[in-house]
Amino acid sequence: MNFRLRFPLVIFLLSFLTIGLLSVNRSYAQEKMTPQTTNNTEEIAFLLFDNYETLDVYGPVEIFGRLKDLYSVKFYSLEGGIIKNSHGVSVLTEKISTIKSKPEIFLIPGGWGTREEVNHPELIEQIKKISERSDYVLTVCTGSALLAKSGLLDGRQATSNKRAFKWVVGTGPKVNWDKKARWKVDGKYYTSSGVSAGMDMSLGFVADRHGLAFARKVATEIEYNWIEEKDNDTFKAD
Repeated sequence: MNFRLRFPLVIFLLSFLTIGLLSVNRSYAQEKMTPQTTNNTEEIAFLLFDNYETLDVYGPVEIFGRLKDLYSVKFYSLEGGIIKNSHGVSVLTEKISTIKSKPEIFLIPGGWGTREEVNHPELIEQIKKISERSDYVLTVCTGSALLAKSGLLDGRQATSNKRAFKWVVGTGPKVNWDKKARWKVDGKYYTSSGVSAGMDMSLGFVADRHGLAFARKVATEIEYNWIEEKDNDTFKAD
């Protein structure tokens, strides 16, 4: 076989191998990307309740909110109306029953309010129903306790706020809790450690869907030192 015949064959084989390697390394989130999801904005439905943690919500809002061509942000609560927290931050929310039949992304924050809401059967049932229908479910801080209470994290890997770790574990004894992780990914479920870790997880989610370079660019734009190592949290549970 002469050089002119061999060269195109080599290029073809290299291209084939490259495509194969890329497909092997694709994350679950990347596998879920379709032409439809890349051309239309996807709604991120934030669940709010009294005494939610401010940064659990507005850290991810800052990240997803600036990606207006990709995502839209909406706030929901069990009954709708104004929701307040201990920092004095009030948010006007829509009733959770008005959420679309198949939400793309459902985000559950933490905060002191989770201590009460974890014993709220109606809210937990709504969380279960919406999470089952959502393409992705993200929790920040003790928001994972609410999701764990629904039973949807049973048998899955998850993490939570390290200062409240023992309490969270008690809400979901069948969950495989990781006390060292900054955030965990198990299929469509993303769970993060406390407060600021929600921003790291959100950027990790963006990286899984749109590439590492894209996520790093977002972090640079908001002048945020992103902790990219999801399996090693600076803060450890006892």
